[in-house]
Amino acid sequence: MKKFQRFLQRADKNKVLRRLPALHEEAFAANDCLQCAACCKNYSPRFKTPDVKRISKHLRMKESVFIDTYLHVDNEGDFVVKSSPCPFLGADNCCSIYDVRPSDCARFPYTDEDVLLKRPQLTLKNATFCPIVFSVLDKLSEGS
Repeated sequence: MKKFQRFLQRADKNKVLRRLPALHEEAFAANDCLQCAACCKNYSPRFKTPDVKRISKHLRMKESVFIDTYLHVDNEGDFVVKSSPCPFLGADNCCSIYDVRPSDCARFPYTDEDVLLKRPQLTLKNATFCPIVFSVLDKLSEGS
């Protein structure tokens, strides 16, 4: 992880952003999220207001009931799931609200966007459990 931390501190943003799409695709081709689901088992996305509205409507629940049932406010002031694994994760590692999932879930693991560089602490944390993030960082740091 130290290698990744050093890389993120001195990375050439434009060079990295040019390489991300290919590395992202390569990592996703080599890793099956449905075999892993570590993100859903151990961490929670942020549920922003549009996510809460969309998901509660999909579940035919009042927003307040959805929040009371599934969410709590974390130490950063964000809505996150109350329990791990995520209550929407099935035994088959499929998401029961996949089509309306939070934007954080849709964007995860951020290996195709500048979040990888803009939020280095998040990237390093994600690399500890997500083989896709680890793979992308490993290849980026090799080529630097």
